[in-house]
Amino acid sequence: MIPAKLIDSELTAWAIEQRRHFHMYPELSGQEFATSAYVKEKLTEFGIPIDSRYSAPSLVGFFKGTEGKKTIALRADMDALPLHEEGDKPYLSTVPGVMHGCGHDGHTAVLLAVAKWMSQNPHLIKNNIVLIFQSSEEASPSGAQKLVKEGVLDEVDAIYGIHLMSNLPLGKIGFATGYAMASCNDFDITISGKGGHGGQPHETVDPIYIATHLIQAFQSVVSRNLNPLHAGVISIGGMQAGNSYNVIPSEVKIKGTIRAMTYEAAELMHEKTAQLTESLCASFGAKGSYQFIEGTPPVYNHPGACEFAKDLIEKTFGVDVFAEVEPTMGAEDFSYYLKEKFGAFINVGMQSEKSQYPHHHPKFDIDERAISTAIELMIQLALNA
Repeated sequence: MIPAKLIDSELTAWAIEQRRHFHMYPELSGQEFATSAYVKEKLTEFGIPIDSRYSAPSLVGFFKGTEGKKTIALRADMDALPLHEEGDKPYLSTVPGVMHGCGHDGHTAVLLAVAKWMSQNPHLIKNNIVLIFQSSEEASPSGAQKLVKEGVLDEVDAIYGIHLMSNLPLGKIGFATGYAMASCNDFDITISGKGGHGGQPHETVDPIYIATHLIQAFQSVVSRNLNPLHAGVISIGGMQAGNSYNVIPSEVKIKGTIRAMTYEAAELMHEKTAQLTESLCASFGAKGSYQFIEGTPPVYNHPGACEFAKDLIEKTFGVDVFAEVEPTMGAEDFSYYLKEKFGAFINVGMQSEKSQYPHHHPKFDIDERAISTAIELMIQLALNA
């Protein structure tokens, strides 16, 4: 195992400089062309070839190891959020209404530092390393899903990713084994009835009344169809119908989200909500139209990869550094990689006074002391996986 002391302060300072550059020039999902060009320029400078088979703005580099018996993929996401940044730090976003409010600027800088280190220490790297700089983690369609479809994992044996986390204490590294994060799928529903006078409801097919039954029925999917040991959530986020006191509208639109902690639960909840929409609306004499919007599957951290990662963390950073993390109903498109290949998604803690705001908050910031830990961790994963 390569000692962590080889990850020096000079490399850390360089990575922080890169992170601040990315932070000042954020780009939304699918628009990360300047970020991608900057990363390409650095990889080229390091002598790391770019694999041109993948759609821009995602970028994939390939480092050939001295033995090349195994191929390990490492991933960083590059996209920012449609948020107006608040605060007075010297590296505030220069793009109005766009900011790195989730830590992706840090992830990109960390992986770029890993690439720089590898270019300086090629004799230490036995495995082939695939460096994935991914577009569109925050939006649908998913950048990870697209890369998987394009074959980015075809020759890969294992894949690892990290996330700098503001709700995990600085100095801690952790993850949940098995299902770690939920799926996230959305739906749009249109209930088409028959409008009319509010004083004569018997002459109408009231879509608002039907909508109340449908919303209640959706909760039965969680309470009566879903295995109680498989967590799931159905939440309605919006409903639009009518604009008058005494007119029953002809149509109601509903939108919501489905979250599930297993592949099976996600599929079941999709099927049941679609079936209920059609059958319940029909029973009232209305038509229910259900549109499913595919998001991301659950994040499944493979137990063998977790066992390896925990052992590596404790040997590299100390036995007190690893922290068991509870599964969360948040979502992450790294799930597409883990659905195909052995690997794990690992949280690097940075909770501190500097990083006290939650992800996706206008005042969110990275405690940059966590960056050296993240670099060391990804290098150790690449070398030892």
